Amino acid sequence: MSLCVDVFVREADGKWRVLDVPEGCDDSAGFEVWRETVWGSATVRSLGARFLPVLAENDLYVEAHEVRAFRDEVALLRANLELIATTTRRPREITEHRLQIETRLENIEAAALRAQELGAGVLIW
Repeated sequence: MSLCVDVFVREADGKWRVLDVPEGCDDSAGFEVWRETVWGSATVRSLGARFLPVLAENDLYVEAHEVRAFRDEVALLRANLELIATTTRRPREITEHRLQIETRLENIEAAALRAQELGAGVLIW
Protein backbone atom coordinates (compact mmCIF):
# COMPACT_ATOMS: atom_id res chain seq x y z
CA MET A 1 0.00 0.00 0.00
CA SER A 2 0.99 3.59 -0.47
CA LEU A 3 0.39 6.82 1.37
CA CYS A 4 -1.61 9.46 -0.47
CA VAL A 5 -1.57 13.22 -0.04
CA ASP A 6 -4.81 15.05 -0.72
CA VAL A 7 -6.38 18.45 -0.25
CA PHE A 8 -9.57 18.60 1.80
CA VAL A 9 -12.13 21.24 2.68
CA ARG A 10 -14.27 21.45 5.78
CA GLU A 11 -17.97 21.71 5.06
CA ALA A 12 -20.30 23.95 7.10
CA ASP A 13 -21.32 20.92 9.17
CA GLY A 14 -17.67 20.22 10.09
CA LYS A 15 -17.30 17.17 7.86
CA TRP A 16 -14.39 17.08 5.46
CA ARG A 17 -14.47 16.48 1.72
CA VAL A 18 -11.42 15.38 -0.27
CA LEU A 19 -10.89 17.28 -3.51
CA ASP A 20 -9.96 15.56 -6.75
CA VAL A 21 -6.26 15.46 -7.58
CA PRO A 22 -5.69 17.80 -10.54
CA GLU A 23 -4.61 16.26 -13.81
CA GLY A 24 -0.83 16.00 -14.05
CA CYS A 25 -0.36 15.95 -10.26
CA ASP A 26 0.87 12.96 -8.26
CA ASP A 27 -0.74 12.15 -4.91
CA SER A 28 1.91 9.70 -3.70
CA ALA A 29 3.33 10.52 -0.26
CA GLY A 30 5.47 7.41 0.03
CA PHE A 31 5.13 3.78 0.93
CA GLU A 32 3.01 2.65 3.88
CA VAL A 33 6.14 1.52 5.73
CA TRP A 34 7.44 5.12 5.52
CA ARG A 35 4.97 6.10 8.25
CA GLU A 36 7.62 4.84 10.69
CA THR A 37 10.80 4.39 8.67
CA VAL A 38 10.92 7.86 7.07
CA TRP A 39 8.26 10.35 8.20
CA GLY A 40 8.22 9.03 11.77
CA SER A 41 11.95 8.33 11.95
CA ALA A 42 14.24 9.59 14.69
CA THR A 43 16.03 11.72 12.08
CA VAL A 44 12.88 13.55 10.97
CA ARG A 45 11.84 14.04 14.60
CA SER A 46 15.32 15.34 15.51
CA LEU A 47 14.96 18.07 12.89
CA GLY A 48 11.97 19.40 14.82
CA ALA A 49 9.25 18.07 12.53
CA ARG A 50 5.88 17.88 14.27
CA PHE A 51 3.41 17.17 11.47
CA LEU A 52 4.82 14.27 9.44
CA PRO A 53 5.87 12.17 12.47
CA VAL A 54 2.15 11.87 13.31
CA LEU A 55 1.98 9.37 10.45
CA ALA A 56 3.82 6.81 12.58
CA GLU A 57 0.58 6.35 14.52
CA ASN A 58 -2.27 8.02 12.61
CA ASP A 59 -3.33 9.63 9.37
CA LEU A 60 -2.28 13.28 9.20
CA TYR A 61 -4.83 16.08 8.97
CA VAL A 62 -3.31 19.54 8.56
CA GLU A 63 -6.06 22.10 9.02
CA ALA A 64 -6.16 25.18 6.80
CA HIS A 65 -4.74 27.48 9.49
CA GLU A 66 -1.71 25.14 9.88
CA VAL A 67 -0.78 24.78 6.20
CA ARG A 68 1.84 27.57 6.24
CA ALA A 69 3.67 25.90 9.15
CA PHE A 70 3.32 22.54 7.39
CA ARG A 71 4.92 23.97 4.25
CA ASP A 72 7.78 25.26 6.40
CA GLU A 73 8.27 21.74 7.77
CA VAL A 74 8.35 20.26 4.27
CA ALA A 75 10.96 22.87 3.27
CA LEU A 76 13.02 21.93 6.34
CA LEU A 77 12.96 18.27 5.33
CA ARG A 78 13.86 19.10 1.75
CA ALA A 79 16.83 21.12 3.04
CA ASN A 80 17.93 18.04 5.01
CA LEU A 81 17.21 15.49 2.31
CA GLU A 82 20.70 14.00 2.33
CA LEU A 83 20.63 13.40 6.09
CA ILE A 84 17.18 11.82 5.92
CA ALA A 85 18.11 9.61 2.97
CA THR A 86 21.29 8.34 4.59
CA THR A 87 19.86 7.68 8.05
CA THR A 88 16.48 6.09 7.30
CA ARG A 89 15.89 2.45 6.48
CA ARG A 90 15.83 1.77 2.79
CA PRO A 91 15.46 -1.34 0.64
CA ARG A 92 17.27 0.27 -2.29
CA GLU A 93 20.49 2.09 -3.02
CA ILE A 94 20.95 5.49 -1.39
CA THR A 95 20.58 7.39 -4.68
CA GLU A 96 17.20 5.85 -5.40
CA HIS A 97 16.05 6.29 -1.78
CA ARG A 98 17.00 9.99 -1.89
CA LEU A 99 15.12 10.44 -5.18
CA GLN A 100 12.04 8.66 -3.80
CA ILE A 101 11.97 10.91 -0.72
CA GLU A 102 12.58 14.03 -2.80
CA THR A 103 9.75 13.15 -5.19
CA ARG A 104 7.31 12.50 -2.33
CA LEU A 105 8.26 15.78 -0.64
CA GLU A 106 7.60 17.58 -3.94
CA ASN A 107 4.16 15.95 -4.14
CA ILE A 108 3.39 16.92 -0.56
CA GLU A 109 4.57 20.49 -1.15
CA ALA A 110 2.44 20.79 -4.29
CA ALA A 111 -0.66 19.60 -2.41
CA ALA A 112 0.09 21.98 0.47
CA LEU A 113 0.42 24.89 -1.95
CA ARG A 114 -2.92 24.01 -3.57
CA ALA A 115 -4.49 23.79 -0.11
CA GLN A 116 -3.07 27.15 0.91
CA GLU A 117 -4.39 28.80 -2.25
CA LEU A 118 -7.87 27.35 -1.59
CA GLY A 119 -7.95 27.96 2.15
CA ALA A 120 -8.14 24.18 2.56
CA GLY A 121 -6.28 21.52 4.52
CA VAL A 122 -3.90 18.67 3.69
CA LEU A 123 -4.58 15.01 4.40
CA ILE A 124 -1.95 12.26 4.23
CA TRP A 125 -3.42 8.81 4.59
